Amino acid sequence: MGRNGTWRSLRIWMFKQTHRPTLLQFFIPVFFQTCHSLGLSLLVYIILPSMDVVRGAMFTNSLSLVPALFSLLSRRRVSESDNWLILSGMDGLSMVLMIAGLSVWAISKEGTEAWVLPLAALLVSAGWWENYVERGAIFKPMRFLGKLELTHNRYQTYLFLSLWKIVVFFGGLCLSFWVSGDNPSILFSDFYDSFYRHPIRFSEVRPLISNDSLPMITGDELYEQEHEGRSSPAAVHYAIVLQVLTALLAYLSGKFACKIGIQSFSFALALSLSVPVSLFTIVTFCGFREENVCYWQDLFPGYLFWDCPKGSFVQNFLIDQHGWVWVLWILAHAWTSIHVWSPKFKRLELGEILFVEPMYSSLLVDQSLLLNRRRIELPIYSNGEEEEEEENVKAYKELRSAEDPSLLEEDNIPKIYACATMWHEIKSEMKEMLKSVFRMDEDQAARRIGRKYFAVMDPDYYELETHIFFDDAFTKKSNAVNVYVKDLVESLEDAGNQVHETEIHLAPPKKFPTPYGGRLEWTLPGGTKLFVHLKDKTLIRHKKRWSQVMYMYYLLGHRLLEREIPVSRKERLAENTFILALDGDIDFKPGAVHLLVDLMRKNKNLGAACGRIHPIGSGLMVWYQKFEYAIGHWFQKATEHVIGCVLCSPGCFSLFRGKALLDKNVMAKYTTTATEPRHYVQYDQGEDRWLCTLLLQQGYRVEYSAASDALTHCPEQFGEFFTQRRRWVPSTMANIFDLLQDYKRTIRTNPDISYPYVGYQMMLMVGSILGPGTIFLMLIGAFNAAFRIPNFDCFLWNIVPVALFIFVCFFTESDTQLMVAQILSAGYALIMVAVVVALLMQIQDDGILAPSSLFLFLVAGSFVIAGILHPLEFDCLPHGLVYYITIPSMYLLLIIYSLMNLHVVSWGTREVVEEETPDKVVAVEIKEEQKNNGLLGFLNSKSGGKKEGSFELSFAGLFKLMCCTKPVEEKYELVQIASSLTDISKRLDSMERPSGSMLGEQRRFSSAAGLRMAESPFFQTIEEETVEEFEDKDSLHSEHPKILEQVEKRNYLVNPEWIDDPDLKDGQVDFLTGQELTFWREMMDKYLLPLMKDAKKEMKDTEELIELRNKSIFFFFMVNAVFVVAIFLLQNQKETIYITWPLGSTYNMTYSGGTLIYLQENSLHLEPIGVMFVGVFAIILSIQFICMLIHRFGTFSHILASTLIDFCSRDVEVVAKDMAFEKEGLAIIRTLQKLKKGQGEGKGRKSRTTVGDVARRKTIQALEERNQELHQRPANIETAFNLAFKELAQSPDKQDKLFRGEREARVTFQQLARRRSTLVDRRTSTMGERMRGSVGERSNSEERQRQGPTFTNPIFRMEEP
Repeated sequence: MGRNGTWRSLRIWMFKQTHRPTLLQFFIPVFFQTCHSLGLSLLVYIILPSMDVVRGAMFTNSLSLVPALFSLLSRRRVSESDNWLILSGMDGLSMVLMIAGLSVWAISKEGTEAWVLPLAALLVSAGWWENYVERGAIFKPMRFLGKLELTHNRYQTYLFLSLWKIVVFFGGLCLSFWVSGDNPSILFSDFYDSFYRHPIRFSEVRPLISNDSLPMITGDELYEQEHEGRSSPAAVHYAIVLQVLTALLAYLSGKFACKIGIQSFSFALALSLSVPVSLFTIVTFCGFREENVCYWQDLFPGYLFWDCPKGSFVQNFLIDQHGWVWVLWILAHAWTSIHVWSPKFKRLELGEILFVEPMYSSLLVDQSLLLNRRRIELPIYSNGEEEEEEENVKAYKELRSAEDPSLLEEDNIPKIYACATMWHEIKSEMKEMLKSVFRMDEDQAARRIGRKYFAVMDPDYYELETHIFFDDAFTKKSNAVNVYVKDLVESLEDAGNQVHETEIHLAPPKKFPTPYGGRLEWTLPGGTKLFVHLKDKTLIRHKKRWSQVMYMYYLLGHRLLEREIPVSRKERLAENTFILALDGDIDFKPGAVHLLVDLMRKNKNLGAACGRIHPIGSGLMVWYQKFEYAIGHWFQKATEHVIGCVLCSPGCFSLFRGKALLDKNVMAKYTTTATEPRHYVQYDQGEDRWLCTLLLQQGYRVEYSAASDALTHCPEQFGEFFTQRRRWVPSTMANIFDLLQDYKRTIRTNPDISYPYVGYQMMLMVGSILGPGTIFLMLIGAFNAAFRIPNFDCFLWNIVPVALFIFVCFFTESDTQLMVAQILSAGYALIMVAVVVALLMQIQDDGILAPSSLFLFLVAGSFVIAGILHPLEFDCLPHGLVYYITIPSMYLLLIIYSLMNLHVVSWGTREVVEEETPDKVVAVEIKEEQKNNGLLGFLNSKSGGKKEGSFELSFAGLFKLMCCTKPVEEKYELVQIASSLTDISKRLDSMERPSGSMLGEQRRFSSAAGLRMAESPFFQTIEEETVEEFEDKDSLHSEHPKILEQVEKRNYLVNPEWIDDPDLKDGQVDFLTGQELTFWREMMDKYLLPLMKDAKKEMKDTEELIELRNKSIFFFFMVNAVFVVAIFLLQNQKETIYITWPLGSTYNMTYSGGTLIYLQENSLHLEPIGVMFVGVFAIILSIQFICMLIHRFGTFSHILASTLIDFCSRDVEVVAKDMAFEKEGLAIIRTLQKLKKGQGEGKGRKSRTTVGDVARRKTIQALEERNQELHQRPANIETAFNLAFKELAQSPDKQDKLFRGEREARVTFQQLARRRSTLVDRRTSTMGERMRGSVGERSNSEERQRQGPTFTNPIFRMEEP
């Protein structure tokens, strides 16, 4: 355990945050582990050598004396029916059996072994003390030990303790020499020789007469002869390696079995049978050895073979040598470790939760795993909370007592809010996201049906609600929804049709006017809700970050925190509430979300988790991104996950914990409006990365699940790709720099971020900054290798296009920059193809052991191995060729383009032609007014009044000719002026209150709409001016129709224009409650009002952004220039400045004079550029490759943990009862709930006519049948399931057809039918009792009314006449 503990403690101390232990937390583990190490040394060096191999194996079952004692002393009564007395008796009996067996064996020994044997057993068993003490033990010493809480400070203790145990173990070895009378000095004098061939002495026993026909020879006819031989030098090495590897494999296998949920079969059973199976194997081999003394001679040297028991096994061993004692020990040991058969932990738990000590003893690995497996789920505190537990426990109990116990279990159910942000996605992209929502709806319905109708607690059950936040959802000129919203509504049923494989008809959406625009609400076939929030950019702030702020505050702040429930319940709900952040074009399956939820359940400190994003599309740019995304996830994200935290959980598909988002300085700081140049880059250009940065700075962990797949559309055009990365590159650097700038505080706050991890990120940051210079130097070397051009000429050839592109980026528009970048990229791609050819030729000349060759093979090999380990993504590897030839473009030109356009803060993607807005009109009018305020305006000011003309001419405002003029009525002119101020009035929230007559339009309102309007403060008052306007409606109608049209203008909170849009269908209209309306008003006033345009501020921000760009460019230019010049000058001196490469040397032999031979060695040289690549990139790649292997093992464990394995998961009885539904029941429900099957669609429908026989075609009949099918189709999934289940349960023939050849599925269906029948009977009985109770109460009430009032209060009794 010493070596394992040292390495693990050092790794945790380096890459995780640990707490310093107190004196008691340090010295108590040191005491017990010292006893354990001393006992191990006595066992290995004194006890086991004195026993034969069979007795030695049996003795290992007697090493649980201290666990049995501590279990007895810690046992406490939990309830009146917990059989406390019986359990305590079993603990005492197991302890008595072990003591009795040790006493019997000790008595049979003589000398030192008689007292060393029980002492060693006692000391060894002390190592597993911690697992058998409880915080609530009756005895105070046990209760004190149980409250030590060593979880978070264990690794700092073991940094010392692991080394100390090695010293103690070695001291026990020296003690064993002293006890046996030998000189311990030979341990040092003969240490070196023991690993090589050395003389050994052994005794050979032979009979006096060698004749096979003679009867058995007794001991008197045997003689012993001394021999001297040579040892096998490899035997020691093989024994050490075999012991280390087998113990490590056993530990990892046991831990893996516990993690993936197959503990009963693959852990408990295997370890419990380890000693019996070992005994059987040893006895068998001893029998073969006794028959043939040369048995296994080649594998085991004779002097190293086991010491087998002599004589009759039954008489001499079991009876005379007390072998029967082992039966007592194994029974006692089985009771002490009985907890391993009933695991109570979730899948994918951390090693610190599964095992009390996440280390193992390699000498007793089976006992270590059994007795170290945690018995009781102890609280795992974080950030020093264990010190506050005692003070908070009372308050927590008071809060808990105030809760409703019936709701506590429901609070643990994950609540997933799928929140998608949309803007200008096309229909095909919308459809992919909507199909994912329908799949989630179908999956949740199946799990809800199983929970509702069959009372099976599905561990993966969750609740779902989907929200889509649509940016810029309205047209500029009116309050009507734009074409993108209409595309969404039109795509909704199409997506559902594709998922359900039939034609579905959703009810028209319910429409809600809201302060931010509007809301549409659908009920999907599975019963989950879909909300589409339509944002009006004139009312609320637009763009993705502000949509995220909307749903965070609405779903977490309003829907959760404003509930009138106890604080402890809010805490629990926030912990189990998750926001699934989505993009409008994402495509995923429910299984991907389940894997992310598993990560959240595994670690309560996990704030966010992301999946594997797969870019889809067509073209060379998509090929590049497929390989880029692949290696980015395989290596970069996996490394961040293993040694620290993932820095970016992309908003296209990530799961966020509600509690983490509600933490201080996360959600509140996320609402910060950019005021500085750096803010525009960090906050608005990379909002997903900034949100993760806030989570990390608050101490939360961010993880990556490689098995959670999602597809997203990526840029297919070169310009679109560069524009996207123009935002990503600066924001990535800004957020990483922000994290590194305050790394000390982050390390103190976040236990998963350490100094080595910060150092790794600093290396990547330095590599990113020096990336352009590195690629420039690589191009110089590539030109030199491909075209045999001198280095200085190569420098000039490469500096010209780079300088040209910098000049273009400084002085031209973005379109010109992108065009030049595309041309240069094409040229660099052709050059890289030539470089590939030159590189192959260089490999042929220098050999495969040359530095460049090895580096190329290692990089390519790591990619290929990673592709093999990701078999479903192996097809990304061929795209690596596109990635290779575009390296200069992506790592040189793209960086230059991003830096040169750092001051451009617009997104630049999915842009549309902007319509003319009132702001633009006002701006034009202001300019015109300024122009007219001069001398020319004075001439025009003499006009007595304004007139409209059908035809007018003017010359610079000097002359104006108006023909066919007519006067404009003053009232109508005033109305036009009022209309132009509509947007301003919306923003200032001073809209006129409507009267009740406005609600008289022919529109469908919900029954609760009037109540909600009445309770809303918005509708409680009506301004007098508005009432007077409506009272004058008739007169206005008769005099001026146009004025009436303006007076009857719509109110965006009552009757907005978009409500009557026929493309949104004739759905029910409802209104927000007063509480929700107040929330939105306060929320928008504080965070989300549109930013008012300020020309001076915009000009100032632009100047500051340009200044930031110039500073950044200067910094990058100077750093890369110094780097390039230094390396280039060193490269020119490569003949004198180099490192001799030890591999791939060649030799020249020269013959002189016939007999004289000259041998000359030509070594390869590692040049300065090669040193840079090997010294930096090779190190980073090695770290990432190792972390990728570790992460792949974790992903493999995650997949296995989510896969049901019947034969090794639980015992047969439990499998028959529970696993039947978990494996087959859900699949049956999914089959029966399908809207397509069993409804006659396509059922038996074949072509009734032959080709060309249109006269006999029954068109009307087919249409009528189709209409009947549509009317008879169930409205939702639950109705379809009930109909199909009832029909199938009543028809054995249909069961035979559906479950043909699937006996397990048929048995599962019958079990489901029985469960449902039982539940129906139980619910019917409960309802009958309630009805009888209500009837009885009603009859008693009627009887009391006939008898007159009776008063129980003495005050009222005194007042009776």
